[in-house]
Amino acid sequence: MDRARRRARATTPSRAEAVAFHPPGTRHGVDGGTGRNGEYTNGEYANGEFAEAPNAPERQREQLCEQVEELRTEVEQLRQAAESRPVIDQARGMVMALAPCDAQTAWWVLVQVSQRSNVKLRRVARALVAGAEGTPVPEPVRGALAAALHRVRTDSR
Repeated sequence: MDRARRRARATTPSRAEAVAFHPPGTRHGVDGGTGRNGEYTNGEYANGEFAEAPNAPERQREQLCEQVEELRTEVEQLRQAAESRPVIDQARGMVMALAPCDAQTAWWVLVQVSQRSNVKLRRVARALVAGAEGTPVPEPVRGALAAALHRVRTDSR
């Protein structure tokens, strides 16, 4: 490459530098009180165009990392729901046989037992199913279940 081309290349700003320092529709050094080089403080230029902040890739990376973490949490919750669904349905069937009641009322009973015993619903369901197989049901769950079933039986009369 000849000397003139090298000198021209060295002194000519790249397209990214030209946009960063001389945004379209603005003049270098004229800000009109809007900020450096005609740029508004929120990233908008005087002509209505938006500028990428210098740390935009870092911010985008942080946002992507947050989204990935949220998606991982959601996937884990969905896995737990899928794994516990059959047990919850078994427990609902047991409540329907004990009460006797319909599926919606049985769901309400399980929710009430969960809330009153301060135990997650999937654990309440596991305890009920295990109780049918001979394992003792924990006292808080047993008491809350008895109270909820009593309410269902007295309300249905």
